[in-house]
Amino acid sequence: MKKRTGARAVRRVQSIEWPTVALIVVCYAGWALALFWVAPRLPGMAVIIAGFAIALHASLIHEVLHGHPTPLIWLNELIMRLPLNLLYPYCRFRDLHLAHHRDSRLTDPYDDPESNYLDPEVWNRLAGGQRLLLRVNNTLAGRMIVGPLVGTWAFLRSEMKLVRKGDLRVVAAWGLHLIGVALVMWIVARSPMSIWGYFGAVYLGIAVLKVRTFLEHQAHEKARGRTVIVEDRGPLAFLFLNNNLHVVHHMHPNVAWYQLPALYRAGRDRFLAYNDGYVYRSYGEVFRRYLLRTKDPVAHPLWRRE
Repeated sequence: MKKRTGARAVRRVQSIEWPTVALIVVCYAGWALALFWVAPRLPGMAVIIAGFAIALHASLIHEVLHGHPTPLIWLNELIMRLPLNLLYPYCRFRDLHLAHHRDSRLTDPYDDPESNYLDPEVWNRLAGGQRLLLRVNNTLAGRMIVGPLVGTWAFLRSEMKLVRKGDLRVVAAWGLHLIGVALVMWIVARSPMSIWGYFGAVYLGIAVLKVRTFLEHQAHEKARGRTVIVEDRGPLAFLFLNNNLHVVHHMHPNVAWYQLPALYRAGRDRFLAYNDGYVYRSYGEVFRRYLLRTKDPVAHPLWRRE
C-alpha cells in the first residue's frame, strides 16, 4: 500500500467513523465528569480520571490529524482543538507529527521532530548534570517522572526560536492555542477542581503518553527496522488507540485505530519481517525490562553527519 506523506497527507474518509465519534464524546464527558462531579467528592480520583482523559484526548488528536473521523477536515480539527493538555498547540503537533512520518528520516536528531536521540557532538558538549538528567530520562521510570518536564522544555525552546525568527505559521498556531488555553482554564476555574489539581492531571496525562513513545523508534541502519510493535491488547493499548502496533500505523497511516488489530493479525509475519523483529509481547514486558534501565543511549549510536 502506497503511503502519502507531508503536511496534508491525510485521508478524506468516505463516511463518518462512528466508533471514533463515540470515543470523542466519552473523552470529553469523562473530562467534564472529573472536573465537576468527581472533584468535590474524591479530589485525588478526579485528578486521575482527568489525567487519563487528557491522555486519551491526545490519542484522539492523533487520529484527527490523520484524517478521521469525518470527511470534513475542518470539522475534525475544530472538535479536537480544545487544548486539554495546555502545552501543545494542535497545529504544531499536526505539522510536526506528519513530518515525523517521513520514515527515511526516523530517529534523525534534526529531521525527525519526535526523535529522542541527540547528535553525538551535541551530547559531548553537555555538562555532567545535563547528561545525568538525560540518562535518567532514558529509563522508563525517568521518562514518566521527569520526561514531561524534559520534553516540554525542549519543545518550548525549539518553538520560541521559531517565534523569534518571525515564523508566522508558528506564531499563528500559538495565538490560536493560547485562546484555547484561556478557555480551558476558564472552565477549570469554574469547576470544583483546583488549578493545581488540574496541572497534576496534565502532568499525569503526559506521563502516561511517555510510555507509548518510550521505545516507538530505535536507531537502525534500515528505516524499516526503526519502528516497534508492542503486542498489547490491554488498557494501555486502548488508551493509545492501538498505536502500540506502531509499524502497522506507519505503513498504513490512514487506517482507523479500531481497524489496526485485525490488519496486524492478518499480516503479523509480514509486519515482523518488515521491522526486523522489533517486537515486545506487552507493556508489562516493557516495564519489567526498562523501568529502571536504559534501552538506548542518548547520543544517536549510528549518527554520521552528512
